[in-house]
Amino acid sequence: MTGLDAQDGFHLEAFLEMMLVERGAAQATMSAYRTDLRDLAAHLGRRGHSLANAGTAELRDYLSSLQDAGLGPATRARRRSSMRQFYRFLYTDGVRRDDPTTRLEAPKAWRSLPGTLSQADVEALLVAAREGNGAKTVRLTCLMEVLYATGLRVSELAGLPTAAISSDRRLLIVRGKGGKERMVPLTRAATKALEAWLEARPSVLAGRTHGQSFLFPSRGADGHLTRRQVAGMLKKLAERAGLRPETVSPHVLRHAFATHLLEHGADLRSVQQMLGHADISTTQIYTHVLAERLKRVVEAHHPLSQSAPPPEKG
Repeated sequence: MTGLDAQDGFHLEAFLEMMLVERGAAQATMSAYRTDLRDLAAHLGRRGHSLANAGTAELRDYLSSLQDAGLGPATRARRRSSMRQFYRFLYTDGVRRDDPTTRLEAPKAWRSLPGTLSQADVEALLVAAREGNGAKTVRLTCLMEVLYATGLRVSELAGLPTAAISSDRRLLIVRGKGGKERMVPLTRAATKALEAWLEARPSVLAGRTHGQSFLFPSRGADGHLTRRQVAGMLKKLAERAGLRPETVSPHVLRHAFATHLLEHGADLRSVQQMLGHADISTTQIYTHVLAERLKRVVEAHHPLSQSAPPPEKG
């Protein structure tokens, strides 16, 4: 028995239809689910199992085979996520009486924190962004300030419509993965940079209607800046700021936003909401930041800590 049999094919298509209709999954997401689950079906088929009847042991064996094959942590984590969604669907739909993924351990290697930037690094980028004159400088400053203030995904920021800005310019209404909306507050610096860009933006749009609805319009087919364009801007900005370009990207800035918030006292749930993570487990890659903060609090204030101030005499 190999590959996807008729019954598993039926379950897979039913799952994909549910993700499309009920969850509003993007085509790229749908394609990834299909690829991941077909690969799992092929692995199970070679061992005499099907998608519908696989148990925890078979799924654990599959995940081990991915690591043995040299697949990276991000790919393995995505495959595991696809499995979890699929088997949760089978359980909810009554096809299975259990969900075999609930007993799958999440290896620590999958929860490592991506590269980030120090607060000094971010400040150097912001200073470099403000250097120069003209609309492009104003736009770059706005991009940097909003990215760092909100932790938006680059796709969310690049395609942000002007209608997403609240009337007082202090909030953004962001449509994230699965079409879910969330409110993200702006810092004073980001609000100021946004207002400056909105004032300069009409001069960029003069004489054309293409891209009028987007905060960062472009002459490209999409009508707005692309992810690649924003990433390219940040690489050039890193060079001007004296940082290594390979260490700076929109994704790294997103992680810097989350890390710096937690270092300064934000709670994990608030960061989860602002990042647009559907599951708190995704945000828990930052728990080591909280642990370090608590360690400093104990060292500074616990009566038995050497660094704690001596108690006041009564």
